[in-house]
Amino acid sequence: MLARDIKRWGAELGFQKVGIADRDLSAAEARLIDWLGKGFHGDMDYMAKHGAKRSRPAELVPGTLRVIVARMNYQPRARESWVVINDGARAFISRYAVGRDYHKVLRRRLQQLADRVTAAIGDFRYRAFTDSAPVMEVELARKAGLGWRGKHTLLLTREAGSFFFLGEIYTNLPLPVDRAPGDHCGTCRKCIDVCPTQAIIAPYQLDARRCISYLTIEHLGSIPVELRPLIGNRVYGCDDCQLVCPWNKFAQPSAELDFAVRHGLDDATLIELFAWSEEEFHARLLGSAIHRIGYERWLRNLAVGLGNAPTSPEVVAALCARSDHPSALVREHVAWALERHDETTDKRR
Repeated sequence: MLARDIKRWGAELGFQKVGIADRDLSAAEARLIDWLGKGFHGDMDYMAKHGAKRSRPAELVPGTLRVIVARMNYQPRARESWVVINDGARAFISRYAVGRDYHKVLRRRLQQLADRVTAAIGDFRYRAFTDSAPVMEVELARKAGLGWRGKHTLLLTREAGSFFFLGEIYTNLPLPVDRAPGDHCGTCRKCIDVCPTQAIIAPYQLDARRCISYLTIEHLGSIPVELRPLIGNRVYGCDDCQLVCPWNKFAQPSAELDFAVRHGLDDATLIELFAWSEEEFHARLLGSAIHRIGYERWLRNLAVGLGNAPTSPEVVAALCARSDHPSALVREHVAWALERHDETTDKRR
């Protein structure tokens, strides 16, 4: 049976689970339209510009009948996240991004999976995606039996929590589909309560405009002043809603070498990262998911972290060294950070 073989081949290629979904996303489409209508997507114009292609797979890839969805665990062996988050002098980076760029890793494995199918049955129509096109991957993964949508809107599984990546293969093969599992969040609302900026406005509803991951990664301009103190030292992404989730006690460290920590990014200080030149940024983060935000936003985020750090001569000196940076965006956030430390100093007098 081809579906069974696809799942076996997926496991051999390093995916922890593979499932198959049909293309009917009509229920999810209504929720997407409502979410976009409320403006919760913020600057992410790409969420709306593709129209129905996101919720209608056959319009994105004509002829699509099924979607093969694969899950790959990414949790690296890294410094304990809460230890870093609670140390205001250190920089917290979402654990999915401390290694190499997952896009390349998953895309390569999905291609290898498609190649195995081709070798078995001959040419077939397909297109592989890894967070690289208008794809409703969480809903597709749910329908493919890989897990259920948690109240933080991420996919959850009994055996691995939520620390994993998803990839999809749209295909014209009429494969048998898997059954979506039930919801196992119950009355738990830890993810909602822990969110530093209260971006999870209700169960299963996220206002991305308040989300730290959005603000530090997707948002192009100035971070709203009222949200800066709430960001703390989270300079690229935020894992809080995952860290408190009871299901993540079952998450296992990834065996993928590409997801291992690089350049000490799991335990670096804000000052040392802020001191990187643009050349160092590109040299060290090329091939990382972080690289795509660019050096300017990297400094913007670190300036916010330093503004929230405990006041010290070293912190103030680091910020002053960037106070005349060529970028107006960087200068603005540095000035804000210095004002925060001036206020702290004044209170001590």
